[in-house]
This record gives sequence, C-alpha cells and structure tokens, in this order.
Amino acid sequence: MSNFVLVAGAWLGSWAWDEVVPTLREAGHGVHPLTLSGLADKQAVPAGRQTHVRDIVDEVEHLDLRDVVLVGHSYSGIPVGQAAELIGDRLARVVFIDANVPADGESFVSNWWAGPAKLEAAIAENGGFWAPLAEADCDGQGLTDEQIARFVGGSTPHPGASLADPAVLARPLGELPATYVKCLLDGAEPNEDVARLLASDQWRLVAMDTGHWPMFSQPDALARILLDAAGQ
Repeated sequence: MSNFVLVAGAWLGSWAWDEVVPTLREAGHGVHPLTLSGLADKQAVPAGRQTHVRDIVDEVEHLDLRDVVLVGHSYSGIPVGQAAELIGDRLARVVFIDANVPADGESFVSNWWAGPAKLEAAIAENGGFWAPLAEADCDGQGLTDEQIARFVGGSTPHPGASLADPAVLARPLGELPATYVKCLLDGAEPNEDVARLLASDQWRLVAMDTGHWPMFSQPDALARILLDAAGQ
C-alpha cells in the first residue's frame, strides 16, 4: 500500500482532488489531500519562509506515513520537491503534475515566465496575494463550463510570501525517483529545467492530452497515472 499526499497548485486546497481520491482509495491506498497554509480552509494561517514545505513534511510525520508518493501540481511542485528530500526513507516517489520544480535559491516568482517584476507587481497590487484566475483565463485547457465554474468558485487568493520563497535543496533533484506528468494543452514540451531532469535515470515522463488542471478535466485518467507511478 502506498500513501498518496496530494498538493494542488496556486489558489487551490485539498478539495481540488475530490474526484481523484475515490479511485486511489478503492485501489487500497492511503490518500491524504493537503491544503497549504493561507489557502482554502486554511486562509487564516499565515504563510512565510518554508511554511509550505513544513506543511507537507509535518503531514507525513504527524500521520507517520511510509511508502509516500508525494504529488505536487503546478506551483506546489516547488514545496513538494523540497519536502521529498526531507522525509528521507519514507519517500517512495514524487509525481510532478504540469509542475514547477525547485531550484536551489530560486523561487516561483524568480522564474515566472513573464518576468519576476510583473508577478511581483500583481501581488503588491492585491495586498500581498496573487489573485485567482477568472473564467476567461481557463479557455483552451480542456475544461467544461461546469469544471471552470468549480475551479474559479473554489479558488482563494494565494499568499505572495510563499511564491517568493527561495527553494532550499540539499542534493540534486534528479536523484529523486520521480514522474513528471506533462499536460499537452498547456504546452507540448516540458520546460528546459524539467527536460534536464528527465535526462536522469530516476525520472519518467508521462503525457496527458488535457490542460493544466487534470484533476478537474480528467480525474480518472490522472488517478490511473498516479497508481502506475506508485507501482514503479
């Protein structure tokens, strides 16, 4: 039996995995969807330096989980990648779903595709939080109108301090046993940093013909990928 710890990306909480969880549990695994500090039902909890990394490590240690498959989607690949190093032999595998990956000393903001200044300005203009996406921002990502409404309706502002938090890595990320899930509607090829990691014998690439939020658009297919990853 594996223990899946599921961490969704920016603006989202544990609720984002509601349609993925049943398939994993029916297969006999432990499933632990996690809300990070400052988001969803934990909006009142402050998030600062390394808070989201500690959220993940604390969940694993508090529940005394073994054979852990850490799953990080989008932004959450950064804290998940760091937490994977810290849980030691409890880790079975890391799964990055269309995710950012941590680089020592770098943050989500510092590697923002449109430039750090643009994201920093957007966060400053919104009182230190990154505002959630609107419905129009979800076009072309394989989501139905109902799925878009669920995503937008459940999203909460994301604490900017976590986005600017520099990653801390003790060893090369390529040494971790990892699966990278690339969602093709969000770009046909992985980013350069991910492509370099995929050169490692420890990393595997899986493609999904859907958009950036497969837990909404293709939850059953995503659950099967996670089950396959746990069996590697």
